Amino acid sequence: MNRNYIYLTILMFILAVGTLVIKKANEPKQIEPQQLLFELIQPTRYVSTDQVAKMIIKNDPSLEIIDVRSAMEFNRFSLPRSVNVPLDSLLNNTSSYLGIAGTKVVFVSDNDIAADQAWVITKRLGVKSTYVMKGGLNQWMETIIDPKQPDPTEPYTAFETYAFRQGAQLYFTGSKAEAMESSKIKVEVQRKKKSGGASGGC
Repeated sequence: MNRNYIYLTILMFILAVGTLVIKKANEPKQIEPQQLLFELIQPTRYVSTDQVAKMIIKNDPSLEIIDVRSAMEFNRFSLPRSVNVPLDSLLNNTSSYLGIAGTKVVFVSDNDIAADQAWVITKRLGVKSTYVMKGGLNQWMETIIDPKQPDPTEPYTAFETYAFRQGAQLYFTGSKAEAMESSKIKVEVQRKKKSGGASGGC
């Protein structure tokens, strides 16, 4: 056998092994399936619409909202400060928005199905501090945009939550505030003129 072919074969083998090693080194460290399953059943991976609303109102710099719906849905309605990374392109954009130290990433979708999928994908890749907004934008509409008054029999905490939601509704929509402004009518008070003399006495 020609020596040149032997050397070429050895060189190609070394290059192939080197490529595999480099590729493996560049891949993000994935967590074990057992650990993923454990974290999947933890309720702490969810944040409520109230929590998200408070963070937005307080302008919390650690909050990163990622809306995983389509661009068309995102343009129709989205939460303030959210960025649109559709679920099907999430893996191509992880370096831009994920794994930033000190940030809390909250995935948002219409319900929490697509957001859950985004959470699983990124968690599998070892990304930390990721959460799902429970109930998604449907829940946001019910609790923040159109909050329902609690029954009189409900505990005091329910009324505290309702008071916060009313304030949040004004913050995010301004609708009631505008309605109040437009309903203000300037009323001029006219004093009644006194008649000529007093009739009768004590």
